Amino acid sequence: MSGDPSAIRAAYFAFDRFPSSKGSAVHIGHMAAELFARFDGGLLGVLGGGSLPRYQREVGGIEIARFGEPIPNLLDRAEAFSRWVAAHLEPHRETLRICHVRDPWSALPVVTLPGRGYRVVYEVNGLPSIELAHTRPSVTPATLAKIADLELLCLAGADAVVVPSRVIAGALSRRGVPEAKIHLVANGADVPDAAPRPDGAPDRYLVYVGALQPWQGVDVLLRAFARLADLTDLSLVICSSVPERRARPLRRLAQRLGVEDRLVWRFTLPHPEVAGWLAGAAISVAPLTACARNLDQGCAPLKILESMAAGVPVVASDLPVVRELMTDGEHGRLVAPDRPAELARVLRVLLEYPDAARAMGDRGRQRILTDFTWPASRSRLSDVYDVITGRRANR
Repeated sequence: MSGDPSAIRAAYFAFDRFPSSKGSAVHIGHMAAELFARFDGGLLGVLGGGSLPRYQREVGGIEIARFGEPIPNLLDRAEAFSRWVAAHLEPHRETLRICHVRDPWSALPVVTLPGRGYRVVYEVNGLPSIELAHTRPSVTPATLAKIADLELLCLAGADAVVVPSRVIAGALSRRGVPEAKIHLVANGADVPDAAPRPDGAPDRYLVYVGALQPWQGVDVLLRAFARLADLTDLSLVICSSVPERRARPLRRLAQRLGVEDRLVWRFTLPHPEVAGWLAGAAISVAPLTACARNLDQGCAPLKILESMAAGVPVVASDLPVVRELMTDGEHGRLVAPDRPAELARVLRVLLEYPDAARAMGDRGRQRILTDFTWPASRSRLSDVYDVITGRRANR
């Protein structure tokens, strides 16, 4: 690589904490690694907090800067993060060649910098104008409309838009983003070696892995689990990627349903430990709801891919985003969303036929090896970088 070896030529900004136990952190790790591998390092700007350092320098010329201002209001914090990104962008405006962003708060200062000489990749895993309506009901329609306008501004200013699912691609196309600008880069999963059984694991259990937002459908799962009360040897393990305080409403629901004593909660586990809980499960459940976030916007649930990678049969909601990843009867079962009785029935039948369930898990693992590895995802992202730069980066 020619020029100053200390110059920053690549940057990745995300309004997400990194590292963390959430799937978004896994995704960021892989996507940023691909970007920085092309440019012998770069700048990663993310959220911090807790014991995470504000700044660190990693091997390979990678700098990590973290925004850690304790601003309670989400939108105020997002605006402050945008200003923080602008400040971190300015010293490198002359040397940057690619800036990869993950949300409108990161994208705004990146796409609006006057006279920018770098290319911008906007990675859309979700649209705050849709998601906030579910997670923050107090946000007014007028504010959501302003955020939607901000999203369109950032999408228009990007040189390429990366999405993890065809459903999200369709949502952006309906918003006016040219199809030629949208690139599908699916999520991936690592197929783990045999993981040891976690300490304290029940003999037979269902598992849910992920966050606890309303669209995840964990309440539906709890209601379905209550209908399996006669299976006295069956437990439900919930590996929550968010802190225990976020589980209070669901724990109250579990108490009302009479299933709390059959639940095993694990909070913010390190990602490698989750693999053990998946591997030991009879079934992994992904009960996504039929809401606008999942149907109109779309998603790309890592919990399904990682369950398949662990060789575990998956029972998931029958949604278009899920059908991109798995086939009913092949890798698990698909169930109509938001129907606890039907979910319970399908779980019961699959539990009664463990040999068929294991075969589904084996086929799921093979599906990952064939179509959804992280190296394959990174290769597709690398192709996007080639498209917008016109050539491969000098090594």
